[in-house]
Amino acid sequence: MNRDPDERSKIRDQTGGPAPARHVVHARHSLRRYEPRDENGAIELWLRTWQAAYPQIDFAARLEWWRERWRREVVPSAQIVIAEAEGAMTGFVTVDPRTFYLDQLVVAPERWRSGVGAALIAAAKRLSPSGLDLDVNTDNARAIRFYARHGLVVSGEGVNPASGRPVYRMRWRPCTPRS
Repeated sequence: MNRDPDERSKIRDQTGGPAPARHVVHARHSLRRYEPRDENGAIELWLRTWQAAYPQIDFAARLEWWRERWRREVVPSAQIVIAEAEGAMTGFVTVDPRTFYLDQLVVAPERWRSGVGAALIAAAKRLSPSGLDLDVNTDNARAIRFYARHGLVVSGEGVNPASGRPVYRMRWRPCTPRS
């Protein structure tokens, strides 16, 4: 989907990097930087999304733990981009460009496969152009396929220290031209 240059400039200003012609803006959403007023919406969206992905786990019981982690670990170290449509948050991505670590890519379940995730992973690559690393639960086939479609590859295995679940480490590094 091609956008006019003025619209692409607007997106560049909101997310801090150049806006490629595709995967940045979808007809139903836009991207912007996180603001402190987004905290409650981001935490609520995290809860809804993880609960939809893993209905057998009670994420509401983990909510205070997540709120504290969000405030003490994620927000201070990560750059966060919010996706929204019609004034409502539809997703977010957190990435620390110093470590390349993408901690969270969250998309509202009703927006899965709508382009929001693709726009957020593109934003993460702009925020951390030297690479991305993330951990994904080995039983989350939908997420693994999504990341693979966007150029990430499995580079290792491990265990999530908080949940004890097995994870794949996935990574993306930009292509470098051959000499």
